[in-house]
Amino acid sequence: MKLKIAICDDDAKQREFLAGIAAAWAGRMRHLAQIRQYATAKAFLFDYDEEKDFDILLLDVEMPEMSGVELAKRIRQENKALQIVFITGYYEYFSDGFDVSALHYLLKPVDGDKLCPVLDRAVDNLASRQRCVLVADREGSVKVSLADIIYIESKNVYVAVHTLEGIHRMRMSLGKFSEQLDETFFKVHRSFVVNLNHIRKITRSDITMTGGDLVPMSRGMYGEVYAALAKFL
Repeated sequence: MKLKIAICDDDAKQREFLAGIAAAWAGRMRHLAQIRQYATAKAFLFDYDEEKDFDILLLDVEMPEMSGVELAKRIRQENKALQIVFITGYYEYFSDGFDVSALHYLLKPVDGDKLCPVLDRAVDNLASRQRCVLVADREGSVKVSLADIIYIESKNVYVAVHTLEGIHRMRMSLGKFSEQLDETFFKVHRSFVVNLNHIRKITRSDITMTGGDLVPMSRGMYGEVYAALAKFL
């Protein structure tokens, strides 16, 4: 796969180290990777405003002027596809990753054993964005990327497919529709299947999804959902 990878970190040695790991991984996996390094968020944005085709961003959380979290929030206003991997020395930033759909958090010191599996997942996610399902609309059917589906809700003989662009309703069982989904989706209730990428918060009784919708969770499912989300992250 042809990839465009950005590394944004104010520590030059860290940038070089991560670039070396990424380059070795790309060569081993036979990806054609262009790797760019940036010392500040503003430097990255200067290129990003002209070139929207970055695939993976390895992003330091703690940077002067504009933090990695601030940069990620700005990117997410228009770009849901970029795979963002936070690099940090502190667990306390973990919750910020939910807000910007971060692929993963890596704690310093980072090594190849930690980073390479995350890069593998980033490639899988990029490939899944190319996977689509057909959902009904008033005029027929429309192709929807799996990555853009937030959750699916069963209502009698219909399913409501909640996406980033809106809601599609079609006559089909939840089980039948779920046959088209991949491992990024998880059934949390007899009437709901959620996209793990779009979970923002979980409690013992419900899940907050992208856009703020609350999805109910079956009693006793908290542990399973948490484990699935932890494994996925």
